[in-house]
Amino acid sequence: MAVILDGKKTADKLIEILKEEIDESGLYPRLATVIVGSDEASQMYIRMKHRACEQVGIGSVGVELKGDATTGQVIQTVTRLNQDPDINGILIQLPLPAQVDTGRVIAGVNPEKDVDGFHPFNLGLLFSGKPRFAPCTPKGIMTLLAEYHIELSGARAVVIGRSIDVGRPMSALLVNADATVTLCHSRTKNLAEELSRADILVSAIGKAHFITGELVRHGAVVVDVGINTLNGRLVGDVDFSAVKDIASAITPVPGGVGPMTIATLMGNTYRAAGVQLCNNAW
Repeated sequence: MAVILDGKKTADKLIEILKEEIDESGLYPRLATVIVGSDEASQMYIRMKHRACEQVGIGSVGVELKGDATTGQVIQTVTRLNQDPDINGILIQLPLPAQVDTGRVIAGVNPEKDVDGFHPFNLGLLFSGKPRFAPCTPKGIMTLLAEYHIELSGARAVVIGRSIDVGRPMSALLVNADATVTLCHSRTKNLAEELSRADILVSAIGKAHFITGELVRHGAVVVDVGINTLNGRLVGDVDFSAVKDIASAITPVPGGVGPMTIATLMGNTYRAAGVQLCNNAW
């Protein structure tokens, strides 16, 4: 039976440490969230982030725009938050509605307040090996792997899914940790062969139970980023019941990667407040 990489337990530990650090720092970091429309899942995620802010002593403000908001209207909101000295971090809840140019909105966020790590400038720093704000899900995964002493240096890591919020930055963080990384996607040839060679397998493909036991090498560490619904249940990309006896370690869904993402967002916001106070001396 694989070791369960308990993201909730680890995130709770991080939150407690962060709360103490914020209490002792004298800082009062503030996070602004921006959501467009009334998507139920997005609204739930926003509530979870605001609750986490309350837990650690971070102030939070929520900006809600109507579902038919234009790109210009969203950017106006972002500009106002950029200019507000009391706001240290800005989070744009994704996905945005189809009529909004997501790339322009993200590029409009001040990189010094981009606690989600999606701005091209921050992604450039990440890929150069000197990250400032790394995207929260991949960074949270790295923290979780470190908590369980998973050795990355020299390991063969395979990431499936090439999104800019998970797959690509995940690959960069693993490379920075001296893993040998293969990034797979929908056009990858011999996908099963690539996956079955992984010492570290990270799935962010968004397909319920796509990763079966036949695709996992015995003793591999399996990280499941997927959030899917199957027969009314929340499941990951990995068929947990089939893989848990093959892998050496595995994240559950729920309770794995998700809590680490939110804890990492809190840490990024606190760090943003600190460096902004110190005249942006990174």
